[in-house]
Amino acid sequence: MFSFLLWCILLVMCWPLALLGLVLYPFVWLVLLPFRIVGIAVGGVLELVKAIIFLPARVLRGRVRA
Repeated sequence: MFSFLLWCILLVMCWPLALLGLVLYPFVWLVLLPFRIVGIAVGGVLELVKAIIFLPARVLRGRVRA
């Protein structure tokens, strides 16, 4: 919502720049999409490595009885 309000202010102050931003936004989103996918994949791999590293400690700890 905040970014939309900023865009409206830009539209009032400099409408050609606002329209250019509106047209270029999908292209910028498409260019940045592979970086988001790589970030998700790297995060998943790091979580897997963390789970593998902490597995012996979890197995040795055993069950906690309440």
